[in-house]
Amino acid sequence: MNFGQSFRLAVKSLMTSKMRSLLTMLGIIIGVAAVIIITSLGNGMQNYMNDQFEEMGSNLVQAQVYLTGSSLDVKADDMYALVEKYPQYLSGVTPYNSVQGTVRQGSDEFKRTSVYGVGETFYNVNKNTIMTGSSLGKGRFLSYVDVEREMAVCVIGSYLEQEAFGGDALGKTLTVSGAPFTVVGVLDQSGDSSEGSSDDCIYIPYTQANRLGGSQWYVLYMFTSTDRSTAAAAKGIVENRLFKAYHDTDYYVVLTSAEMMDAMDSMVNLLMAILTLIAAISLLVGGIGIMNIMLVSVTERTREIGIRKSLGAKGRDIRSQFIIEAGTTSAIGGGIGIVLGIIMANAITNVIALVLGTGNDGFVAMPTLQGIAVAFGVSVAIGILFGYLPANKAAKLNPIDALRYD
Repeated sequence: MNFGQSFRLAVKSLMTSKMRSLLTMLGIIIGVAAVIIITSLGNGMQNYMNDQFEEMGSNLVQAQVYLTGSSLDVKADDMYALVEKYPQYLSGVTPYNSVQGTVRQGSDEFKRTSVYGVGETFYNVNKNTIMTGSSLGKGRFLSYVDVEREMAVCVIGSYLEQEAFGGDALGKTLTVSGAPFTVVGVLDQSGDSSEGSSDDCIYIPYTQANRLGGSQWYVLYMFTSTDRSTAAAAKGIVENRLFKAYHDTDYYVVLTSAEMMDAMDSMVNLLMAILTLIAAISLLVGGIGIMNIMLVSVTERTREIGIRKSLGAKGRDIRSQFIIEAGTTSAIGGGIGIVLGIIMANAITNVIALVLGTGNDGFVAMPTLQGIAVAFGVSVAIGILFGYLPANKAAKLNPIDALRYD
């Protein structure tokens, strides 16, 4: 028989016992679907994070400084002095402090609202945007006077304005850890506003954040370089200043946006590799299942093999027939797994988009053609590999003994 005849015979054999064939393919289906889902999530996560970093700006430099509680610690004024000293490389800097506090407006409590302490330079007047990319929609941003005098004022996100004040927040008051703050500005919507999203936030003067119990063991400074090409030089300037203060690189970490993207991509790739390896176990289990069923099939079709050999079929003909059957089984299972994986990836995309509040413009778990091709190719290869032993056993059967088999 040629390849086409062997393929048709393989399909006919699968259709003869549909349930057994489905159970045989189950390991391959699960393994391929898991690989598709994992690679889709990984690609979606990388694209989403890269988009977020791009929105923050390619000229962003972040310095995380660990506090020692001694005179060695650098102060915000030291960082501002760097910007004044190197205006050709640095265009701005602000402390960026996260506050763990309860946000309330009247009797309503907002448990997932993020509170950050920043300086006035966190806002770029010329671009009408903050360092993380959102634009100012109403009112004003924090001023130097607000920060210097520790004024109890804040700028909030569009979600919080709508939920807490019905869309009219300017001049109104809310509390953070019991301390009242007056809303002086509202940011434009940056996504599908939802609880816990980037639009569910409050920015207060970092001097107020320190009083409310911001991070006690480190402080984060966000710098902006004059443009993308000077980011590396700006990083070197910040590192030199911190090393001069601490004489030890263990007390600080300085990263540019590009380095942060590379670091996150490396973490995602490592996680994807580990999860893909785990998913590959299902493919191996599926391959073992195919081998077991093919061994049973060889036993059931012993007389058929004997008849074919008595009519002149060679061992390689018998071997190729069963290898084609094993490959066809795994190929069909791989195809089903790909379809199932794509459907599941789309479903997960919708769930994550709902949780993140990003809609169709945010997280998208989309499988790549390369990932689909590799998953399908591996599934077929596993079927052929694990089908070789039963096929070889069939090829070595003695035709006389095979014809006598009952």
